Amino acid sequence: METPVLGVIGGSGLYQMSGLQDTESVNVDTPFGKPSAPVVIGTLSGKRVAFLARHGIGHHLTPSEVNYRANIYAMKKLGVRKVVSISACGSLREDYAPGQIVVPDQIFDFTRGRPRSFFGEGMVAHVGVADPLCTELSRQVQTAVQSAGGTAHMGGALITIEGPRFSTKAESNAYRQWGMSIIGMTASPEVFLAREAELCFAIMAHVTDYDVWHVTEEPVSVEVVIRTLMHNTEIAQQAILSLVNTLPDEDCACQHALRNAIITARDRIPAETRQKLALLVGNYLEP
Repeated sequence: METPVLGVIGGSGLYQMSGLQDTESVNVDTPFGKPSAPVVIGTLSGKRVAFLARHGIGHHLTPSEVNYRANIYAMKKLGVRKVVSISACGSLREDYAPGQIVVPDQIFDFTRGRPRSFFGEGMVAHVGVADPLCTELSRQVQTAVQSAGGTAHMGGALITIEGPRFSTKAESNAYRQWGMSIIGMTASPEVFLAREAELCFAIMAHVTDYDVWHVTEEPVSVEVVIRTLMHNTEIAQQAILSLVNTLPDEDCACQHALRNAIITARDRIPAETRQKLALLVGNYLEP
């Protein structure tokens, strides 16, 4: 099977990639269980692309129920090196308006109960995430959105809340005081697992609302979110097409994130853990 040049993880409102040809649905086995859905691999503009519906077929998984480890591991197992996450978000800034797109450069993890690392069980790794998103891929995503006719803001901090409920006004205003730019429910731990898997990772966040802090705008609701996402779906599809056409095949520091991250003495790593994580760490455990 030809290796996909790009992986796309679709969130609320984007459950499939139009334009994909010669598609096949692949059930990927992982040591962390099943991904949210089979990975659909198809040809887009002459190149293979892998698409995964984050919330499952029919959107049946809450943000906390998503098996993020299996999803990212599946992309890695398929040979994907670069992943774009497409998701809905609320804006915590006046200038990031509904209908626009934000490509964040920072993440604030405010989730509580999600498995957030591949490591443990006898192997410890401390991966660096000062800049948690791939700078170069993020720039390419912004350019692709603009070429598709969308308004794309580069930068800003995305706070990930547990969900599935929306925020209270007190919470929303607190996040604004903290300096957060947008709010969502799925970036964490997805972005950190991608770094542990040495994948370039960028987020195309579609602003659907002003959360609940804006006194003159409609509060966030499922109806508001879906209405805006349906309008933006075409932009997202066209942006991915543009990105595939211009994506350079070059090395990146993200793809060596584990080089100096594993701290456990090699002779102390249990055989089962070594085997379980071989896809991720095999290159770093050679004598």
